[in-house]
Amino acid sequence: MSYLKVLLLLFVFFSTSASADVWKWFDAKGNTHFVDTNKAIFTWVGDDDKLYYSDTPDHKDAVAVQLVWHSAGSLQELNPTGAPLGKDDFPGETDDQRLEREMAEAYYCKRATEIYDSYVNAPRLYKTNDDGEKEYLSKAAAAAEIADTKSKKDELCE
Repeated sequence: MSYLKVLLLLFVFFSTSASADVWKWFDAKGNTHFVDTNKAIFTWVGDDDKLYYSDTPDHKDAVAVQLVWHSAGSLQELNPTGAPLGKDDFPGETDDQRLEREMAEAYYCKRATEIYDSYVNAPRLYKTNDDGEKEYLSKAAAAAEIADTKSKKDELCE
């Protein structure tokens, strides 16, 4: 390779702007985190009720978080102060994006509430098996299903 080609490649490499993407994820306690890499992140709650994070699933309770693309740019542009962000912080969000997010949140809250109410008011809960037949839940299984549905509703309707 000629020196001219090497210089040209170096020039192109160093002159291109570093355009990064920012990714968002939520931990087990509902806190919002932003990262500028889409490498795997694992999280778990320890016996001491503290949150832990790692780039490898080294702990038996570690689960991979779902990274959601948030925006182009850098973390510094997104959060210039570097202050910790809360669960409801969406820095860099436009008014249209905020409205769209709030409408989606309201829809999912309404739908989760409808499902929960239908479970509470049902005379008996059942699941449909692969053959399309109803399999009625025991009282304990129904109570667990209702509790799980209430938990999901409460999470979506915060």
